[in-house]
Amino acid sequence: MSALAQAHASFQTEGTDCVLTVAGDWRITAPRPPWTPPPVSPSPTRLRLNLDGLGNWDSSLVLYLHRLRLWAEEHGLTFPAEDLPADLRKLVATLATPPPPPEDHTQGFVAVVGEATIDAIGKSIAIVRFVGECTLAALRQAARPHRFRWRDTFHEVQRCGAMALPIVGLISFLVGVTLAYTGAIILRQFGADIWVADLVALTMLREMGAVMAGIVMAGRTGAAFAAQLGNMKANEEIDALETLGIRAVDFLVIPRLLALTLMMPLLTLYANALGIIGGAVISYLILEIPFTAYWVELLTAVDGQDLAIGLIKAATFGLFVGLAGCLRGLQAERSAAGVGAAATSAVVTAIVLIIVGDAVYAVLFNLLDW
Repeated sequence: MSALAQAHASFQTEGTDCVLTVAGDWRITAPRPPWTPPPVSPSPTRLRLNLDGLGNWDSSLVLYLHRLRLWAEEHGLTFPAEDLPADLRKLVATLATPPPPPEDHTQGFVAVVGEATIDAIGKSIAIVRFVGECTLAALRQAARPHRFRWRDTFHEVQRCGAMALPIVGLISFLVGVTLAYTGAIILRQFGADIWVADLVALTMLREMGAVMAGIVMAGRTGAAFAAQLGNMKANEEIDALETLGIRAVDFLVIPRLLALTLMMPLLTLYANALGIIGGAVISYLILEIPFTAYWVELLTAVDGQDLAIGLIKAATFGLFVGLAGCLRGLQAERSAAGVGAAATSAVVTAIVLIIVGDAVYAVLFNLLDW
């Protein structure tokens, strides 16, 4: 290695200034000067950097300058970051970022429970406020339908409808297969093989069709909504809309909610059909029940009321998934980590709302004798 390419660092005193001269190629795999503190006598009042002879560099130079920064802070001097190139200045500043403070584990049980309760109440209020904003936005759009962005709605209909058919169909078919196989193990012991059709049909139409479609859409579409809106927030696109006087709820949220609420009943019908077909396949292969007998028994067990119950649940679950995804997206922090956390939180929130909503509907329909 030539003298010009050899990494070099030296301190010179110019009056009351301490000048660090850095030259050569700095490679972490090549010889480089070790860190040695600059002279403190006479006491310097200012620190300067001379990088005129600097060649190629990597993290070894960044670490050397970081040690210089720490020394400057220790002796009350200002680190001359303005003397560095922009990319090198950014890396040195990254090392200077203080670590997050350690978590406080000294709080008592009552304090932890109290803080968790306050946090839960705050999140509940945020959800209620967001639902109110969406309700007012929907009323405004209904009063002025010519100003509604139908093109955005049709785009979201395609994304959360037609493009979701493969995964919803696969999951629903396998759920029907699982229900029929599990039911066959028990029912064939009592000679009630044909009742597998009743089990699969009622379960798919009233419960599993809507629930499984909702959970799939929560992981697929709800997370996508949160990631899209979170990324727009990080890029300050939502701030730009608000600056122009355009409400983010009207422009971004309502089309997504409408599209998902409309598509979920259709996806549930598709899920019901695939689940029933899956049950029919297992009934034919294991119980040797013909498809015609399976279909006739199915028609004696279900009616339009069972189908309506599933569709009501599906529309509600679609609304839950859209609300959870849009809410978490608008609440996301302005960073890549914040977008990822928002997507995860959207999925969790949507699934919790689906399960709670399904339990509420079960009690309600029981009281109504449905």
